[in-house]
Amino acid sequence: QVQLAESGGGLVQAGGSLRLTCAASSRTASSLNMGWFRSVPGKERECVAAISWGGNRIYYTGSVKGRFTIARGNAKNTVYLQMNSLKVEDTAVYYCNADLRLVNNAYPIAGSFWGQGTQVTVSS
Repeated sequence: QVQLAESGGGLVQAGGSLRLTCAASSRTASSLNMGWFRSVPGKERECVAAISWGGNRIYYTGSVKGRFTIARGNAKNTVYLQMNSLKVEDTAVYYCNADLRLVNNAYPIAGSFWGQGTQVTVSS
């Protein structure tokens, strides 16, 4: 079992930056693909970014390319999401996910392990 804990959400003005952190309770997570999803009311949860266990495969959804960066920590069981040039439409609850399926450029399929979510609010 892998437990995930997100942190780093908050309120920021448009154009600002935030860094989200996902810390996994188990070192097993270092061998799992991990990623970030976001959810807003009335919309399907979407994958924002994902990274393979080795860090050599990365996915970004189109709306965040060039603004968000996903990376793994040195211990590999921590994942970061650096969010720059934030827009009002980035407002959402952001969830960390582990053991997702990440194949080439295909849209990632969520894995079994989820964090509790962290709210990101971008004001105009």
